[in-house]
Amino acid sequence: MDGAPLLCLADFEAAAGRRLPPDVWDYIRGGSGEELTLAGNRSAFARLPLRPRFLVDVETCDLTTNLLGASLSAPIGVAPTAFHRLAHPDGEVATARGAGDAGQLMVVSILASRSLKDIAAVASGPLWLQLYWLRRRDLLAEVVRQGEALGYRALVLTVDTPRVGRRLRDRRNGFAVPPDITAVNLDDAMMATTHDAHTGTSALERHAREQFDPTLTWADLAWLRGLTGLPVLLKGVLTAEDARLAVEHGVAGIVVSNHGGRQLDAAPAAIDALPEVLDAVAGHCPVLLDGGVRTGTDALKALALGASAVLVGRPVLWGLACGGASGVRDVLGVLAAELEDAMALSGRPRLRDVDATLLTRPSG
Repeated sequence: MDGAPLLCLADFEAAAGRRLPPDVWDYIRGGSGEELTLAGNRSAFARLPLRPRFLVDVETCDLTTNLLGASLSAPIGVAPTAFHRLAHPDGEVATARGAGDAGQLMVVSILASRSLKDIAAVASGPLWLQLYWLRRRDLLAEVVRQGEALGYRALVLTVDTPRVGRRLRDRRNGFAVPPDITAVNLDDAMMATTHDAHTGTSALERHAREQFDPTLTWADLAWLRGLTGLPVLLKGVLTAEDARLAVEHGVAGIVVSNHGGRQLDAAPAAIDALPEVLDAVAGHCPVLLDGGVRTGTDALKALALGASAVLVGRPVLWGLACGGASGVRDVLGVLAAELEDAMALSGRPRLRDVDATLLTRPSG
């Protein structure tokens, strides 16, 4: 890692920006359109002040939790992001090691640049598998079956990507994945477009239009659930209407997410969408938040609103770029330590003590 101590996620961000090639750095940090939603994911947290309570015994704080049968050291996990080898040669293998060392969940992308087998071989923490709905259902089915056989514990279907959003940084850079990095769990021919660079266009945007199935509807979820006994979560839900439909279709969980501001620009900030989704779900399944979490107090605010856990994407790549597995472990460790501090300073030593009264005045 850099010589200066990396004490917060902003330190990791700055260090990663110095290490990575400019086009890769733009790919990781950028959003779609005018990047309004990207900025909103962060600014929305600032509008939620905490209401601390005092004269509470906080000598010991307990962050441990259980999520769909997995024991976690903290309600924090690694969000699915593609091509980790862009950030470090060991890619997702290093990420899995770091997440396991931290005792936290990792959601592995279907576009991982290391094999599901190699990732599972080093993981000491729980793994979930993220999916995009491919036009070729035979390949999608094979990935699902492989993940289940290797011990992945849940499937996370991303639903907000019938096509990739207009990411102007990538278009300006003519961004393409280097030829030595590929989504190794999918067919080589399917991934060929990701390496095809053209100025003014994004190779990943073209690839998604070719390979992602935009005809996906709620009715198709039955096919996916029929493939496997694994629980299926939906990632990308932002409205009460979709949350209710998800529950009706038997999902095991929901991830409230706007894809890190990389899809529909002007979509709501994830933390702003969380309350209506939680109200609609009404406790039928766990609801996670993914989007804009950069501090332990951000995580605490999401938990206070009712989220079961938070996921982080870009910060994990910053840690990976700075120090491989140890960098990932340290990023997740910083977030957990900050969350513990925030819980103690708020007078909420256990997760069960964290509720909406931490953010809003109780009625009556």
